[in-house]
Amino acid sequence: MCKKAVVLFSGGLDSTTTLAIARDEGYETYAMSFRYGQRHAVELQCAKNGAKALDVKRHIVVDINLRTFGGSALTADIAVPKNRSDTEMEDDIPITYVPARNTIFLSYALAYAEGLAADAIFIGVNAMDYSGYPDCRPEYINAYQTMANLATQTGVEGKTKLKIRAPLIDKTKAEIIQIGTVLGVDYGLTFSCYDPDAAGRACGGCDSCLLRKRGFKEAGVPDPTCYR
Repeated sequence: MCKKAVVLFSGGLDSTTTLAIARDEGYETYAMSFRYGQRHAVELQCAKNGAKALDVKRHIVVDINLRTFGGSALTADIAVPKNRSDTEMEDDIPITYVPARNTIFLSYALAYAEGLAADAIFIGVNAMDYSGYPDCRPEYINAYQTMANLATQTGVEGKTKLKIRAPLIDKTKAEIIQIGTVLGVDYGLTFSCYDPDAAGRACGGCDSCLLRKRGFKEAGVPDPTCYR
């Protein structure tokens, strides 16, 4: 019997690399993306293209509306910060943090994984470049894994010991790009910008764009992104 994994998949650089890692480890992959009211919904087309390129078994897009809660520049009419320094990025939790987003996403992935009898959920969180996000820390991932095995029938009955895999959590952006390049990831299919224009071009100045640009430069890999 093949081993199965649900992969949380935004179509961004980190989640695409994570999907490639899961595939390289021999998992039959089930990609899960979300249309959650994000201003950068163009990423969903990238997710569709990336899922096809990486031969996922199935790719589903879940519709939820986190704009109902607001509180983030990604889901409310709040300006996305631009051209911030490293110190500013690390100073506090940024306004691009979406309240409880990873907890919500992981809960959907947990339900999907239990139905599939999958033994792993892969998530592309990173504590190096996004140290201000509380739901990207190793202690959060460990706590969620403990909860997941207490909260499911498969966990309680001992049928499946579910693992929450975060293979990039301690990697720099350059290291992530180098790993993905070795695994054959086409980063031209990925999208990272928080504030794209109507044509889907990256802004080049949000935290995500700045980290992406620096990552490619430090990795010595050409950046295929179309910046406006």
